[in-house]
Order: sequence, then C-alpha cells, then structure tokens
Amino acid sequence: MAYTHNLGFPRIGKRRELKFAVESYWAGDINQAELHNRAAAIRQENWALQAQAGVDLLPVGDFAWYDHVLSTTLLLNAIPKRHQSDNSNPLDTLFRIGRGRAPSGCACAASEMTKWFNTNYHYIVPELHAGQEFSLGYSELFAHVEEAKALGHNVKPVLVGPVTYLYLAKCDGEEFDKLTLLPSLLAVYGQALNKLKALGVEWVQIDEPILTLELPEGYLQALTQSFTHLSKHQVKLLLATYFDEVNQYLENIQSFAVDGVHFDVVSNNADLSALDEVVGQERVLSLGIVNGRNVWRTDLEAVYERIQALNEKRGDTLWLAPSCSLLHSPVDLEQEQQLDDELKSWLAFAAQKCAELGLVKEALAQQSNIALVEYSKAVKHRAQSTRVNNADVQARVKSLTANDGKRHSKFAQRIALQQQALNLPLLPTTTIGSFPQTQDIRQTRRDFKAGCISNAEYEQVMQEQIQFAVEQQEALDIDVLVHGEAERNDMVEYFGELLEGFAFTQFGWVQSYGSRCVKPPIIWGDVSRSQPMTVRWTQYAQSLTDKYMKGMLTGPVTILFWSFVRDDLDKPSIANQIALALRDEVVDLQNAGIKVIQIDEPAFREGMPLKQSQWQAYLDWAAYAFRVSASGVEDATQIHTHMCYSEFNDIIGAIADMDADVITIETSRSNMELLSAFEHFDYPNDIGPGVYDIHTPNIPDVSWMKALIHKAAQKIPARRLWVNPDCGLKTRGWEETKEALNNMVIATKELRKELS
Repeated sequence: MAYTHNLGFPRIGKRRELKFAVESYWAGDINQAELHNRAAAIRQENWALQAQAGVDLLPVGDFAWYDHVLSTTLLLNAIPKRHQSDNSNPLDTLFRIGRGRAPSGCACAASEMTKWFNTNYHYIVPELHAGQEFSLGYSELFAHVEEAKALGHNVKPVLVGPVTYLYLAKCDGEEFDKLTLLPSLLAVYGQALNKLKALGVEWVQIDEPILTLELPEGYLQALTQSFTHLSKHQVKLLLATYFDEVNQYLENIQSFAVDGVHFDVVSNNADLSALDEVVGQERVLSLGIVNGRNVWRTDLEAVYERIQALNEKRGDTLWLAPSCSLLHSPVDLEQEQQLDDELKSWLAFAAQKCAELGLVKEALAQQSNIALVEYSKAVKHRAQSTRVNNADVQARVKSLTANDGKRHSKFAQRIALQQQALNLPLLPTTTIGSFPQTQDIRQTRRDFKAGCISNAEYEQVMQEQIQFAVEQQEALDIDVLVHGEAERNDMVEYFGELLEGFAFTQFGWVQSYGSRCVKPPIIWGDVSRSQPMTVRWTQYAQSLTDKYMKGMLTGPVTILFWSFVRDDLDKPSIANQIALALRDEVVDLQNAGIKVIQIDEPAFREGMPLKQSQWQAYLDWAAYAFRVSASGVEDATQIHTHMCYSEFNDIIGAIADMDADVITIETSRSNMELLSAFEHFDYPNDIGPGVYDIHTPNIPDVSWMKALIHKAAQKIPARRLWVNPDCGLKTRGWEETKEALNNMVIATKELRKELS
C-alpha cells in the first residue's frame, strides 16, 4: 500500500505566531525561554495537523528561526568571523548573521540574502573560504526529533544536502573550488546522521534541489561522492529533488547510493515508468503529486488514474508527497471566512494538501476512486467557469504588437528631454518607495477593514501619514520624493485587491525572509483594471511639495510571480494582461502631472526557469511585458524600475532590453560586487546602486556610503548614477530611517563637490 510523507510544513504558524514571537524577542519583550515555548507550540500544532490529515512520515528539521540554510550554517559551525562573539549564545549568533544585529552581542554587516531557486523565499548565503573547517555546531534538530517522537509521531529529519549547500555558498573574496571542501563537510554530515541514528531515526531526507539545474560535471561527481559517503551511516537516505524535472540526470540518480528518490511530478509531465525504472523495485519511489507551491485544489481523480498501475506494482515502495516543501503555501484554508464559496472550493492550502495525500492513499488502498471523483468536481467546474474568462481582456492581449512594447524614442533622446524637464543635480537622491509602516498605520487599516472607522476617517489618517512622509523627505533634502505608501499593505497584495481577476485572503501568509511574511493575492481569472489605483494618492502627495513625486507601481512580472497564479493559462499571457492594466495606470499618472513613475520588478530574476537553456525565451516575454506597461507615456516622462537580490550577470542583457530610464538595484550587502555585471556590459541607461542595506537595523555611516558610491563610479559614469537605499523602508522605524537617509544625503552632497 502507498505510503504518505511530507517534505516540509510552513514554520510561521496559522496566524504568523513565529513572526510575532521572534520580533518580540528581538525587541526585548520576551526572553529566550518564552521564545522557545512559543516555537514548540507551533511545531506541535504543525505535526498534529499533518498526522490528522493522514501523513504517515512527518518532517522534522523544516522548522527554522530565520531560514533553513542559515540553520544549516550553524549546524556546520560555518559562522563568518565577523559574526563570531564570545558575548552571545548560538541563537543570537544566528540572528546576527541574518539581520546584522541580535539582542546580545555586537552589530555587524548581515550576510547576503538571495532567492531560493525560483521562489519568493530568501535564504542567507553561506560564506566560505579556502581551508574552511567544519564541525558539528549548534542545531535544535536533534531535540526536535526527540520532541516529535515523544508525542508519538513517526519522523523523517530533513537536511539541506551538502552539495546544494556548497553550490549556494559564496567564496569570501577568494577564488577556489568550493568542492574541495566537500570531504570536510561530509564528515560533519556523517556525525549528524550518527546522532540521528542513535535517536532511533530510520529515514533522513537529503534535499538536493540543484539537480533541477544544468550542472557542471564536477557537481554530479560530488553528488555521487556525497551519497557514497553518507550511505555508510546506517540510516536510510531519501534524495529529494523538486521545482522541476531531472530527466537529464536520471542515469546519475540511478547510480546514487540512496534508499529512495523523491521526484516533483507536478512541475512537468514526468514519465512515471521511466522514474520507476530508474529507482528500481528495491528502493522507494516518492512522487510529488500535489503542488506545494500553489493554492489550487488537486485533481485527485486524474492523479489516481496516473498512479494506480504504479501503486499495484510497487505497493509500499511507492510514497506520495507534495511536489516540494509546503513552506511556500499558506497554512490552513479553513481560516478563510471572506472568500466566496465557489472560489474557496477551488483552493487547498498546506493542511488541505496533506489531506489530499490521505485521500489518495485511502482510495488506492480501497481500489476505488469514488471519493476522489467527488472531491475533484470543483476542479472540473473551475475549468468550465465563465467567471474566469473575460473576452475583452483576451482580445486586447491578442491585439498586442511589437510596437506596443516600444517607447517613442531611444534612451539618448529621452534622457535629454528628461534632464531638461526635471533639472536634477548630479547624483540625484531618492528612495525606493515605501516608508515605515507604523503601528498606527496598521491599526488604522485594520479598523477600516473591520468597519470600525468610516472611509472618510481612514482617508484622513492616510493623508496625514503621506503629509508626514513628504515633510520628512523635504527636511532631509531628498531630490525625488515618494508618498510613502501608507495606504498599501503589501506591494503586490495592494494591486491584487484593486484589479479584476484577483482574490485576496485573510490569513494566506507565506514566509519571504526571516520574520517577514507576505500574503500573495490569488490570480483566478482574466486580469483588468476597472478604475485608477494610485493616481489620487500620488496627486495628493504631489500637491504637498514643489519637488518631483514618483508614482509607484508594482510591475507585471512581479505581480505575476508574487501571486498565486492560475494554472490554466500560460504565464506570458497572464503577464500581458497585467501589463495592459498597468499601462492604463501609467498613462493616467502621467496625465495627472506625475513626471517620474517607478514600476518595480524585484521578481524579474526569480521568474527565470531553473535551466539555463530556457532562460532566453522567458527573458524575451518578461521584458516585453514590462515594456508594454511602461511604453504608453511621452519621452519626457521618466520611467524607473527596481530590482533586488538578483544575480545581474545572468540577466544584464534583459535588463537593458527592459529600457527603463533608471534602474535601482540592491548592491549594499554584496559591497557593490553585483555591479561587476556592468563591467563587461555597456549598460546604456541610468542606475541607482543601493548604498545601504535596509534589511538590517544598523545605521550606515557617511564614509561607508561614500566609499560605495566611489566604487560604483569606477564602473558607471557619475552623471548616470542615482543614490538610494537598496529597497523599500516599510519594515524599518522612523528614527533609524531618518538617520540613515540623512547620512545618505550628506554623503551625496560631499561627493557632488568631489566629483564635479
């Protein structure tokens, strides 16, 4: 009989309990003992939810205080020297690596953060060096195994695979082959497996998602070496791959010394018979049959038909699971009380996805799919729903041409007109868009949504907050202002609430990084704009100042990839629908007198396919969608965009192809290393490399920012440089924001004198 297991469960809690506990600890409101108590309650609820849903083997090690890659760094005792301190305990060291600061110990630069493959989850990049020594360090994994077993659960510890860990790591200013560190690394992994064996663990899940990439030969050899070594430690190893197919490496996988292999069969039309042959009858074949990254109910009738014969052949060596960790899914659909019944019937969150596994297991055991046919009726209904399709939107997308993705003139002509119209100084200063979302702002929004205050009262408070943000920027003498986005809950959710074809949830939170959670909207139908979304707020802000006010929009690619996207229409078509809606907004902003408009695309890089051979096709349609959104305006209107935490070497040509007049990018955590992409590519337009990291509470000093701008000016002419933070400021407090921005402006003014 088929067996069910899970690769990972959301760690944040049903109501983001982990976020609030961790932030309370950072603020000094609770001690570490209370923090551990709250986290234990979340873990225990998570295990209970999965067990009650029918999951046989529960993951342990999927819980993390900040990030599971960072937890692995602590496990391996690979702590960067600047984060080592005799004055703090291991948990505070972990927080200092992620944030640059912890309740105890010194403050220092946080480690770099970037996207986990092609998801909107961020991990803390390990920092390694030649001769790196690993040892078994701080980890709560072993205690969590004991905790779960004491509650009667059958558990499967989860580890980031050693080869994936090395692949994701950065070399600390040195050029060396990271794979030379593998033997030392494997020795520590072996020690961890021995400890787990001593705790009575039978299976350990080794995550090696790099198998979905197109790998250098050395990494394939390293995977073989890794599993050969780890297989000697008397625990059964389940190799887990996910996010894409691994067809090009099936022969390699066949030779790996593992006891089972997990394949994601949702992200592609995998040949199950080929996977069955590769794994063999003696080993476990795990199939990811439920989409771990989206919110749609699974067509379990179709799943049953797909795997029934395989189940009869394999019996208990067939395991059923989500495609990947459910980390990327909201926790529990049952909390949602404001979704209409029809839409809700189309959805499944993490708890429901676990229940789907239980339903399939039971149907296979009974050799009857009657219950699955009933369950899947809602899926069939959605496919036929007239509510999903809008003929006018589809016709507008179909009529798009190449000219719809072009500005009237080339950049050289546009920038001349813009400089004449805007008359900005050398090194213009600006911010990325958002200002601190204070408790008063959040409370006002909650009161308005709950009906406790009127629309007029809500708008008055938001206008007061906008006025305050404008006054602060004028006092700081920033050149191009923003309205601060007080009225916006999230840069994507806000637009999802105002566009047709979107739905939003009450508790559909997923982790983005650390304690930061986002609540993605759900794209369930064709997208259109019924009325202006930002014009009124931006016009009001512009009326308060003689300086230029940026209109602030989220771009089509980011809205697409930071939403739970419909799975019944191709992504380029959805992106173009969103782009046309935004194009109307951009034109309305221009016509309202807004001369600078920013269309953020932080998700541009993460949307790329995992396989490099598929990149160009994606970059072509993604850049086109951006240009469609931006190209309805006159040449004198300046279009900005923003990207963060991207490997720009991979996409520099596509960034140029987007043809934004100004791009602002994250570069501070990497000490301007990301600008190396611009050394060998003659990027034609203006650029604002971020000069300080907003994801840490540390205040950058003037000399630090001056040094960064000098470094940028060595790669890009100063006349084409802007000065700005590396991202929006909504998660920061006002006092630290003002101090940091004041230092930024001082640094800029000093540099204007030096560089002029």
